[in-house]
Amino acid sequence: MSEDSKSAILSMVQKLLRMEADEDAGDVTPSMIAETMQMAKMLPQVRKQFALLDEGEEQEIIDELIRRFSRSVGRNATLEGGGDHIAWLNSERKRDWKYWARYREHMEVQLPQKAVDALDVSTDEVLRQLEDPIRDGAWDRRGLVVGHVQSGKTGNYTGLICKAADAGYKIIIVLAGLHNNLRSQTQIRLDEGFLGFESLPNQDMLTPVGVGLQDSDLSIRPNNGTNRTERGDFSTAVAKNFGVTPESRPWLFVVKKQKTVLTNLINWIQTRVADQIDPVTGRKIVANLPLLVIDDECDHGSVDTGQQEFDDDNRPDEEHNPTAINRLIRKLLHSFARKAYIGYTATPFANIFIHNRAETPDYGPDLFPAAFITSLGAPSNYVGPGRVFRSMQERKDLALLRPLDNDDPGGWLPTGHKNGHRPRWRGEDDLPPSLKEAVRAFVYACAVRKLRGQGTRHSSMLVHVTRFTSVQAEVRSQIQAYHRHLRDRYTRGIDLDDLEAEMREEYETQFRPGMADVRETLFKDADESELSGMSDPEWEEILEVLPDVLSDIEVREINGSAKDALDYEENKRTGLKVIAIGGDKLARGLTLEGLCISYFVRTTKMYDTLMQMGRWFGYRDGYLDVCRLYTSQEMIDWFGHIADAAEELRQDFDAMAAVGGTPRDFGLRVRSHSILTVTSRTKMRHAQPMKITFSGDLLQTIVFDPQAVKANRAAGDLFLQGLPAGHDLNDQRWSVPGQEWDGRLWRGVPADNVMEFLNAYATDGNSYRVRSELIARFVGMMAEGGELTDWTVALIGKSGEGRSDAIGGHPVNMLKRTQNKGDLRTYSIGTLISPRDQAIDLTEAQWGAALDLTRKAWRGDRESDDGKEPPKAPGGPAIRRILGDGVPALGLAHERTRGLLLLYLLDPKQAGNDNLDQHEPVLAWAMSLPGSPSGRGLTDQDYMANTVTWEGFNDGLG
Repeated sequence: MSEDSKSAILSMVQKLLRMEADEDAGDVTPSMIAETMQMAKMLPQVRKQFALLDEGEEQEIIDELIRRFSRSVGRNATLEGGGDHIAWLNSERKRDWKYWARYREHMEVQLPQKAVDALDVSTDEVLRQLEDPIRDGAWDRRGLVVGHVQSGKTGNYTGLICKAADAGYKIIIVLAGLHNNLRSQTQIRLDEGFLGFESLPNQDMLTPVGVGLQDSDLSIRPNNGTNRTERGDFSTAVAKNFGVTPESRPWLFVVKKQKTVLTNLINWIQTRVADQIDPVTGRKIVANLPLLVIDDECDHGSVDTGQQEFDDDNRPDEEHNPTAINRLIRKLLHSFARKAYIGYTATPFANIFIHNRAETPDYGPDLFPAAFITSLGAPSNYVGPGRVFRSMQERKDLALLRPLDNDDPGGWLPTGHKNGHRPRWRGEDDLPPSLKEAVRAFVYACAVRKLRGQGTRHSSMLVHVTRFTSVQAEVRSQIQAYHRHLRDRYTRGIDLDDLEAEMREEYETQFRPGMADVRETLFKDADESELSGMSDPEWEEILEVLPDVLSDIEVREINGSAKDALDYEENKRTGLKVIAIGGDKLARGLTLEGLCISYFVRTTKMYDTLMQMGRWFGYRDGYLDVCRLYTSQEMIDWFGHIADAAEELRQDFDAMAAVGGTPRDFGLRVRSHSILTVTSRTKMRHAQPMKITFSGDLLQTIVFDPQAVKANRAAGDLFLQGLPAGHDLNDQRWSVPGQEWDGRLWRGVPADNVMEFLNAYATDGNSYRVRSELIARFVGMMAEGGELTDWTVALIGKSGEGRSDAIGGHPVNMLKRTQNKGDLRTYSIGTLISPRDQAIDLTEAQWGAALDLTRKAWRGDRESDDGKEPPKAPGGPAIRRILGDGVPALGLAHERTRGLLLLYLLDPKQAGNDNLDQHEPVLAWAMSLPGSPSGRGLTDQDYMANTVTWEGFNDGLG
């Protein structure tokens, strides 16, 4: 049966289930789905399609419905900037909206019902932050929407565009990346979601697609100023025939962030659309048509990387000339009296560093999101860096991640290779073994998906190893040769015995067990519905479909000098099976449908660039267990570290949203966040230095030098021996009834003692973030200002039975923390502390206030490990905020004088690292610091944190 027929049945049954669930006000159950399927068979509109279903296909539809109705979506959070804004969005305004109605109907075929409902809510939340398009007078709203990498931001802003058009926005401009293929891909998506027709040039008859199949009312058909072809960007020659008037239906322009394109668009607007002259400046402006600009990947290309100066009164230099793309976007906005700008990104590091007062007379305000910042919640079936690398910390040998050997593929494509390099493996024109394995893994993945009934869906493999097109061509040629070798052997049956035996062993001993490992690790708390249909085929079943699978696979090069359009739409009935080799064009924005296997060795240490290169994140319903990521252990470590950084920023954002913070608060907060010290100093020479502060942070030692273990324990002995007797750790000011603790507690420890300990303790040189001597200096600086003067110190052991040892004369049960997979010359672990540890010695009122704030910030986001139910204990960010700010309404004063130092002994015999002395416990420590408004920080460190410069620097990297 065709995918269209299956979709028709799926859509009909989902609608019936939705109506039934609304009537019963309850959840959809598997039995309800089965009953509704039987009822739907009698409906005339789908009776013929049902007759074509076999038993397996019917079960496939039932499994998909069970998955859809069991999913959830995390809540959004918003920081509002206020300003001259009038609330306007209500049910009356939404009553007759048609663009949104047909888009919702279109999405209900593709998405779970809860996801469609969440899309409705989130787009309303953003739209209400914009100005009412029918409001008179001049107004300007600028905001930022932060999603997750590959999480469906395009679908979100398509829904927003539909609602904005319904509300009355007339000119809608989407800034869609830097390359033609990404612009074309975005145009195609908007053809389906908003225009309703294929936007092809010189067509007398427009072919309906997407929403146009839901509603063919020509009276609401939007106008398009660009089209879906590779050369379909804005053109002055074509635009001269456009007629734009106040009565027109909305106009959509999907354009590249490219100097010539934007310049031509602005010139056309000012000469053909502008209807007034500004009496003060003499500028031509559009006063009668409200503008909405959607800036996709707004951290890329849009940020002004120049340095605008400010005088002593904080007034900006009016002569400042912003960098090209930033200048043109601002000039575009400045050409309209009524406008709204919304940036979309998953990596907002650069955007939040835009100066909130930057402005010039010619170009208007900079793109700082003064009106609002909205952080989107992730659906429960989204798999992103948080979920993957959190699981990696728990399971060090997670099968989804395939670390490459240090010399593989370094000898094939060495770091720093030049344009024209010819990759050679051991002197031969051949692939390294790891890339051959990755190609075979893609073959297995396609075969498994075919046997699961997913053979007509797209499957992709990403090979991202170089930015040079000449080298990409060489890689493509080598992969084509290896693919041809595999295909010919299996389709012709020639010289197959050895190859078939090798692949059988690899599948049975590595790939197939790895599928079970991924399910066990990433679906450990999942409903059974998420695992439905994930069968583990036997090798004989795989062998039967291998010839067809290998014949379907294509090898393509994705760059400007090749035919680089991945024609998923043209192959939607059969499913495109493609190995895509590329560089920059695969690095950001471009979606690879059905991405299963990624081979990724290109390196950069820029947070935003690295995360955007992670095209393997996203939705992998029914096939996540066949996905694999081949990359270096260093890259895995970096991704894990940056995932932690992004999660800390998200937690900080949620906490600020819970207490009514503003976008300006978020920018200032992140500007001083210690995680941003993690970058390459040699590559940040053009950035601006900043104060380093650890206020409001949790610091943990997670990397240890085996050679320093004995000396570090001696430092701990000396530190604790210098303290008074202290208390049993159960003797806290307040703790949850029934909790049992093993350890010792000291209060009022002077900052000098803590600094002496930190200076004596040697943190490992591979610890990017936690450097004891730097933190000691920070503590001393804060103590001089009257903060962090009196410390609570806790020695924490494992509750219950366990192997014990002693430090400073105090016995304690040692903790088990297993070695991360990787270089055993260091002992590295995932997470040191337990969730409850930061709450040690809080008062009952502080504990309750922190819990209340934690619940307000809770969003039920599986990607962030929020849990399905609201938390029952306070989280670390809320505790640190309560101690830093206090709660005046509850009579709780701040406790900025109190830092919390947590000490642990780790059992070397349970560490999994033979380089450790098996008789010498590893002393580890963590530090939880209250937030501070003082702005104090270290100023003489050679660390840079102006991520605006990262953008310009990344351009230099290519």
